[in-house]
Amino acid sequence: MDTQFKKGVLELCVLSMLIKRDCYGYEISQYLSSHIDISDGTVYPILRKLKRDGMLTTYMQEESGGPPRKYYSLTTLGRENFEKSRTAYLRFTRAIENILEGDENE
Repeated sequence: MDTQFKKGVLELCVLSMLIKRDCYGYEISQYLSSHIDISDGTVYPILRKLKRDGMLTTYMQEESGGPPRKYYSLTTLGRENFEKSRTAYLRFTRAIENILEGDENE
């Protein structure tokens, strides 16, 4: 798939995962790479940007038998941004689908 297609939607995909529950970086990366062809390390710059923009917070949590993991959690701003972006993205993709499939109202 074209890199430009993925580039614009990966941030929304990360937010979509975090709207459901807190996750750690590797978990997010593994999930997305099982659905979208992305390279290793793609998710971490997105997580840093979202945190810098105030959409995420982080906390460390110890796991049994392993080192502590950094978990990401959505802030109120992150939740609001997800809802706005999701609505806009779905509206956009429907419009593109109409164009590609041929709008019946033409």
